[in-house]
Parts: sequence; structure tokens; C-alpha cells
Amino acid sequence: MPNYLYRARDHEGRPVTGAMESISAEKLAEKLRELGYMPTQIKEALPNVDLDHFSKRFQRIKPEDLILFNVQLANMIDAGLTLINSLQIIHRQIENRKLRVVIEEVKRAVEGGSTFSDALSHHPKVFSKLFVDMVRAGETSGRLNAVLNRLANYVEQQEDLRQQVKNALFYPMILVIAGIAVVVMIVSFVMPKFIEVFNRAEVALPLPTQIFNAFGLAITHYWYVIIFIVWLAVMGIKMYARTQRGRWRLDRLKLDLPVVGSLVRKLIISRFSRTLATLVDSGVPILQSLDIVRDVVGNKVIAEVVKNVHNSVEEGEPIAKELKKSGEFPLDMVQMVSVGEETGKLAPMLDKIAGFYDNAVGYSLKKLIALIEPAFIIVLGILVGFIMASMLLPMFDMIKTIHR
Repeated sequence: MPNYLYRARDHEGRPVTGAMESISAEKLAEKLRELGYMPTQIKEALPNVDLDHFSKRFQRIKPEDLILFNVQLANMIDAGLTLINSLQIIHRQIENRKLRVVIEEVKRAVEGGSTFSDALSHHPKVFSKLFVDMVRAGETSGRLNAVLNRLANYVEQQEDLRQQVKNALFYPMILVIAGIAVVVMIVSFVMPKFIEVFNRAEVALPLPTQIFNAFGLAITHYWYVIIFIVWLAVMGIKMYARTQRGRWRLDRLKLDLPVVGSLVRKLIISRFSRTLATLVDSGVPILQSLDIVRDVVGNKVIAEVVKNVHNSVEEGEPIAKELKKSGEFPLDMVQMVSVGEETGKLAPMLDKIAGFYDNAVGYSLKKLIALIEPAFIIVLGILVGFIMASMLLPMFDMIKTIHR
């Protein structure tokens, strides 16, 4: 799609310049008029290497950037500034260049008469459906600043939980990678030197030595085949996961795994509770909230439960009834939801559930690490012992031969 440079006037007659991609100059002129601008000149830009644009394409908008955007916008609106003025100030201050471009486009759309939520919906890769629907509810209820603050807290809590899991698993992953690297180095470089000595001494190789020798030769001579097989297996799993049946089975497996399954379930319950609490407290209708939560939970099995909850609530049944019927949610969580529904304090109760399961995730992570580290050390010890045996056994045979 060609890129065009344009000059235009806004509704107050001030000159505006910029660049935009469009099918044709006529289509661009129509788009500018829709945004509230009067185009005065449009010409196709000359092709050139724009390093700044190139860097923007690969720059990532982090959760921290959205948190800062939400907090700044909420504070400015709460202070009495208009939405357009607030967006203009944030646009000048924001450090992330990719987000700056998005905010500029959102500001132009709002200036052209679009609602804030509709303007955000044109950027689904930056602003999720949850984000857009909450802003729309805030616009409708006149509580946009409160909703934005709630959104900032929600994103921050989700990011904190993600970082907690990531940091907890970092050390075990380093151990696994280091262990694999050491084993590969031994069988690929150290073992062949000993095999050469044993062959010269005409010492018969025992079974453990033959196994590791074959493994080392395979890595040395057919490493590209091994990489291809691993890549093929990963791609096969990914393709299978893209199917409805495959995704359901893999998500079912995640929930049923010993120790790990309990952690995954707690993470999903925390996400389910916090997301639903955030939506309900922001004024989003319960059925619409459940639709959004179904897409957010990140597990096909639980998503089906949320879909059944939606259908049940649509028929006038309480949320807790279907949650209990599914058997996928713990009884204590179901009872707390039931109390929240009966007392009319569903959102605060869901917040309490999310906080409780956030803490439970922390305890489960500690338990998991406490199991992973000794288990890995035992496995690595057995493997190293097997390697040492495969090297020492032929040496003993060689010594016996020399003494004879």
C-alpha cells in the first residue's frame, strides 16, 4: 500500500501535516475528512529507508506503558482536563514511539467525532477487548477516570503475577539448560577422546559406553537431523494445538498434571476472578463480562465452563450454580461467589478470591521449586554417574589387560 504525504486544516483552521498509507489519494482525502480535517495537498511519498519507522515496527508496547497511560489519563480527566487535551499532553510525554503513534491516531479519531472506546477499538493489538469494553462502560456511566484507574490496577496486578511466575521458574530453567549443555559437551567432545584410547588398546566397550558413544556420534554427525526432528515435533504440537480438539486436550492435560496442574488451575482462577471483578465493578453488563472473561482465561476447558455459566445466567441461574456443577472450580471459591451474589457484593468478593489465589500461586511456586531442584539434582547425578561408569569401566578392563 503506497504512503502519502498530506497537508490539511483542522476545524479551527490550523495547518496539519503528516504521512499515512492509503489505497489512493482519493481514499486518503475521504479518511481525512472523516477525521475532521480539510485536505489541501496530498502527494505520494518517495520510497526511502526510514530507520525510525523500521524501529517502530519492532518496538513492543509493554504492560508498563499501558499502566502509565491509564494512570496519566485518569489523573488528567479527574483534574478537569478534556479528553482531547489529555491525549495531546500524553502524546508529547510518552516515551514509547509506537504507543505515541497509536495515541496520536486515537486523538485524531476523537477530534473527528468518534467516541474514545470506538477509537481504541481500531487498535486491537494494543488495546484488548476487555480494555475497550471497560472504557465504553466508563463513558456510559460517566466514571471514565475511575475505570481507567481500575484498568491500571488490573494490568499491574496481572503483570506482577506473570513476573512472579517467570522469576520463580528462571533458576530451574537455568539449571536444566546448564545440565543439558554439560552432558552434550561430555558425550560430544570428551567421550570420543576416551573411545579412541580404548580402541587403540583393543578394549571391548561395555554397554553403557556403547550407548553414550552412539549418542555422541549422533550429536556430532547428525546434529542438523536432530534439530530438524525437534523443530518438526514443536511445529506438529503447535499445529495440533490450533485445532479445537487439540487445544482442548492440551489444556486438559495442563490441568491434570501432578503439582503443575494445581498451579495452572490457581493461576486461571485468579485471572478469572480478577477480570470478572474488574468488569463488573466498571459497569460492564454481566453477560458481556462473561463473554470477555471466556476469551481471557487462556484455557479451553475453563472457557467452556465460562460459556456454560453465561448460558445459565442468561436463563436466570446464579453464577455459582454452574461453577459448582462443572467441578473445575474449588468449593471454597464457589461458596464465596455464591455469598457475593446473595449479598450484592460480587465484585469485592471476586477481588478477595483473586487476592487469595495470588498468594496461593506464590506458595505453589515455592513448593514446585522445592520439588524441581532436588529432582533435577538426582536426575543429573544419575546421569553423571552413568557417564562416569561408561568411562571408568573400560579403563578398568584396560588396566587388567596391561597387568596381564
